[in-house]
Amino acid sequence: MKISIVSVGKIKEKYIKLGIDEFSKRLSNYCKLEIIEVSDEKAPENLSDKEMTMVKNKEGLSILSKIKDGAYVIALAIDGKSMSSEDLADHISRLSLVGTSHIYLVIGGSLGLADIVLDRADMKLSFSKMTFPHQLMRLILLEQLYRAFRINSGQPYHK
Repeated sequence: MKISIVSVGKIKEKYIKLGIDEFSKRLSNYCKLEIIEVSDEKAPENLSDKEMTMVKNKEGLSILSKIKDGAYVIALAIDGKSMSSEDLADHISRLSLVGTSHIYLVIGGSLGLADIVLDRADMKLSFSKMTFPHQLMRLILLEQLYRAFRINSGQPYHK
């Protein structure tokens, strides 16, 4: 299976990069992993709603340009479906069983995801009602994917 993570912005913090590198290496035993970064749009603190929508739409178009037609897309969204690690593992397993060979997981920028991306998603996934920095979310997502593959292969890790 191929997993592509499409994320807005670059990772600047060394400690997060180290964690991402570690889980990327671990995941290489289970899937072909691709991390795609799209540029974040510069946005001052006090944007109007219209300006926020414009920024998110620009980022959204960049995200969508990286996603292949017909691919299965999971958008990380605060109002998405909440799942346990076991539920996520089961979902990935079921996708594999029905012939899904490529999953895109999308992480938005600091303003979130544009509606055009959320509308394209086959599933919206929430990790929490809390807000996480998008850089840290990439690390958390990779860890949960690794956990899911370990669960699905019957290997210890998930306790």
